[in-house]
Amino acid sequence: MLHKLVSAPINLVIKIAEKVKEEADKELYHLPTIQQKLIQLQMMFELGDIPEDAYKAKEEELLIRYEVAKRREMEQWEQMTKKK
Repeated sequence: MLHKLVSAPINLVIKIAEKVKEEADKELYHLPTIQQKLIQLQMMFELGDIPEDAYKAKEEELLIRYEVAKRREMEQWEQMTKKK
């Protein structure tokens, strides 16, 4: 009984942390969001709102995230097809 009382707050914190990580991963690796950010970045560069070096750095970051997201999507697809 005492063990449950002590571990309950810890378990709650763990569940909250897992949910936060899940939501952060969705934001970081959500393909439509990444695509939209790439388009916005391109527009900002073309309008002269950001310098070329900042554009290239941000573009590289977004493309890496895109590759990771695409790889995750493919892995999920493979797992789904194997289950059937």
